[in-house]
Amino acid sequence: MPSRMKADEMKELALLLQKVPGFKGIDFKEVKRLTELLRESPEIGSIELKGLFGTGVVITRTGGPFGYAPPPPVPMPLPQPVPLAAAPPAGAHPGAEAASAAVAALKEIKSPMVGTYYKSPEPGADPYIKVGSRVSPGQTVCIIEAMKIMNEIEAEFGGVIREVLADDAQPVEFGQVLFRVDPHG
Repeated sequence: MPSRMKADEMKELALLLQKVPGFKGIDFKEVKRLTELLRESPEIGSIELKGLFGTGVVITRTGGPFGYAPPPPVPMPLPQPVPLAAAPPAGAHPGAEAASAAVAALKEIKSPMVGTYYKSPEPGADPYIKVGSRVSPGQTVCIIEAMKIMNEIEAEFGGVIREVLADDAQPVEFGQVLFRVDPHG
């Protein structure tokens, strides 16, 4: 059974969190609510509070107690082999096949949530990345605002950005492709 924080420990944590740069303040009731959420939801591994240019909360899931396990990975359909002697369809452009093969070689960075996409840390600032930018794993590529919380989205792999598929300050859906990256670029 998970251990519980005592009221004086929660108050001490709230006081410490008020000193974190970027936080406008967090009160005892909010800390208590977060600790209750952790206790009641074993699938939540941790809650991280961080200040960037506002308040941010990152919630992670784990294969925690009480039999919770993350959902199994969704199998990806395997590409079907194309016969070598197949003629291109009537009206096909000669470079269309090469272009589709190039897009297939790119990796995608998808939105992990529903929210509003922002290409830069604040209005008027340079975008985190643009077409031709080189990214590294863990590098911030954009922000998605969800429920008034700014969530930094990081690249899971490195490469060169070949396409930016979202418009600044526009809504995005869970799983929507935001960027296409050439991992060999």
